[in-house]
Amino acid sequence: MFQDLKPQAPDTILSLLAQYRADERPGKIDLGVGVYKDASGQTPILRAVRAAEARMLGAEVTKTYTSLAGEPAFTKALSAMILGPDIDPARLSAVATTGGTGALRQAFELVTRTSPEGAVWVSNPTWPNHLTILAHLGAQVRPYRYVDADGTGFDRAGMLADLGAVRPGDTVLLHGCCHNPTGINPTLADWADIAALLRERGAMVIVDLAYQGFGDGLEDDAAATRLLAAALPELLIAASCSKNFGIYRERTGLLIGVSAPALAAVTQANLVYLNRSSHSFPPDHGARIVSTILGDADLAADWRAELDQIRTTMLSLREALAAELRQIAGSDRFAYLAQHRGMFSRLPATPGQIEALRRDHGIYIVSDGRMNVAGLNAATVPILARAMIAVGI
Repeated sequence: MFQDLKPQAPDTILSLLAQYRADERPGKIDLGVGVYKDASGQTPILRAVRAAEARMLGAEVTKTYTSLAGEPAFTKALSAMILGPDIDPARLSAVATTGGTGALRQAFELVTRTSPEGAVWVSNPTWPNHLTILAHLGAQVRPYRYVDADGTGFDRAGMLADLGAVRPGDTVLLHGCCHNPTGINPTLADWADIAALLRERGAMVIVDLAYQGFGDGLEDDAAATRLLAAALPELLIAASCSKNFGIYRERTGLLIGVSAPALAAVTQANLVYLNRSSHSFPPDHGARIVSTILGDADLAADWRAELDQIRTTMLSLREALAAELRQIAGSDRFAYLAQHRGMFSRLPATPGQIEALRRDHGIYIVSDGRMNVAGLNAATVPILARAMIAVGI
């Protein structure tokens, strides 16, 4: 059998990381992989996470399975953090998943099993793994416009025009905040119009919420998702705890279904079935970290404070880079970098310019121009700015 296997294309971002690690230059800069790094270049363990784990270690008495849906304290606490107090809990179903990617995988499988003839609409561009998973499931994928002609702002008219062709049975994937790879967010007024259109078109909606707390704050970053949950009869939310709790390797995610109360039980049963048929019981350690933090007022306050520090650090790096480029280039053509939110922005660079950044300056950026702003620090901001102008960006 093995001789009949076909080679698979390597993951672009992981291949870039391998190149970075093999580069022996001391001043190299990794702006490719989407993880937060502090000023020392480390991805820190948050204080509240350390405290929660210490508490768990002292109290834990068993390693037996939890439930197929995950620990109820986790699903309840994270659902409340995402959706706030105004969504009727009777509308909700939820299962813990293997990271945010696992939540997306379950959501995509649910919609493709339920509506096999329907298309799944994704923003152009989007996170490449969205397309990988959808291709694996054999889904029909259709793009909708998202970025304007300059590549720096939101194409409201283009998105609404494209989504006007959505049919009942189709699914639309939306980025809840901090769009990956562009960092471009619609306004709340835009979101209201998007929600109204999708309700009219009868579409299922999946929200990928991977960066809550990394843009404008926990509440503001959840505003679009809450608006959609209130406006639409049905919704799926794939949430990740990797970034905002800094527990990347614990693979902690949640898939939430929002439906009519009469359909919540059957939705819950189907989400549980997806867990059972794919990996059975979900990981528990990261989920228990999250529920421990959110269930303790002091730990939650400390976590929110440190998360806010991380968020404002990224905003400061954006502002510093835009200011440095303004000084070197003598124009405001990079001002959009300070306006974007989250970890990522895309540079208007050609593949040759991206290669020149790597070859001549030891700066590693994904080939489509996506850079991880959180990989910068005060010392590397001017280095990147000079290199960008030097290669002609």
